[in-house]
Amino acid sequence: MNESLDTLLTALYVKIDDELETGRRMGRPPQLTDAELVTLAVTQALLGFGSETRWLRYAHAHLALMFPYLPQQSGYNKRLKAALTLVKAVIRMLATDTDFWFDNHWIVDSTPVPCGMSRPTVKRSDLAGWAGYGYCASHSRFFWGLRLYLVCTPTGMPVLWALANPRLDEREVLQAMLDLDAGLVSERPGLLLIADKGFVSRKFENDLALRGIELLRPAFKCEKKRKGESLPKSVRQLIESVNDTLKGQLHLEQHGGRTFEGVAIRVAQRILALAAAIWRNHKTGQPVTRSLIAFDH
Repeated sequence: MNESLDTLLTALYVKIDDELETGRRMGRPPQLTDAELVTLAVTQALLGFGSETRWLRYAHAHLALMFPYLPQQSGYNKRLKAALTLVKAVIRMLATDTDFWFDNHWIVDSTPVPCGMSRPTVKRSDLAGWAGYGYCASHSRFFWGLRLYLVCTPTGMPVLWALANPRLDEREVLQAMLDLDAGLVSERPGLLLIADKGFVSRKFENDLALRGIELLRPAFKCEKKRKGESLPKSVRQLIESVNDTLKGQLHLEQHGGRTFEGVAIRVAQRILALAAAIWRNHKTGQPVTRSLIAFDH
């Protein structure tokens, strides 16, 4: 590993370990602590290992000094699935430890998370009932899987995220996300939410207005010119670049999950890796906070 990645992992481990200090339970501590587990998961995502078996083989060979105990593949997989709530909490913890958390401009978009390519896979998959068929207009393709809904700041720091069946209405999913974290919105008066045309609905905009949120989106050809219409065209590139980072550098579509819990933790693992990189770049004063170049080798 290079020096930048090593310092990121050290800082991340110390941060998580300090936050978890007060919440530790009585009894025999695990050989691999929660802080070590999360740090190990972030390292796997940053280095681009999709296979857990290959990743643990690499970790045993190169990271033995950093992680004195490393479980076998089955043990690592079980611990990682059980740590979904913990990973979500760490994502929020890192976000709140930056200035970006107080930004009252949010960007929302959804992107496909394919989970199967063949009809037999679709029929036999444990994801049946969760996943479904959807269409990605950006790439003009159909897929079977889930959709990742991501709300982030203009710098790319994740604020809210969720996985949903691609057949569900985008506006309903976003409303549910806001309902589950209503206190987060109430803390930000004058919040501006930037979205694309997929979130068009007078009823939806009225619902956001009741929450104190102003929706900024492009206008249809048949509509009058909307306030601030020129802004979404430039800001839209930001959320597209965040999705591209998740897919291109963090291999979101090669998650390898076969169950809903497996897909959820692997998606969360990659969002955490993105949040950790932004957090570290912000703390060290890097000019491009969303860059992973210093950490992906």
